[in-house]
Amino acid sequence: MSGKMASLPPFLTDKSNPIGYVVTGAVEFGNDSRRLIQRCTKPDAKEFKKIAVACAIGFAIMGFIGYTVKLVFIPINNIIVGGS
Repeated sequence: MSGKMASLPPFLTDKSNPIGYVVTGAVEFGNDSRRLIQRCTKPDAKEFKKIAVACAIGFAIMGFIGYTVKLVFIPINNIIVGGS
């Protein structure tokens, strides 16, 4: 536990107590989040371009799949409904 937790009353740091369980969980989550943010780095231009291209390809594939499904199901829907 961190130094800040030592100054809290014992019932807030005891994991067997429901309130202590929530408080210690929140403190651990905060510490883990802070550690993650400190380790993160801004991507350089090459990495950013690579991520952008991968996202664009994913969007294109999903769009093509959606268009194909729509193209296939329009005639099927007209047959089922009766072409009104």
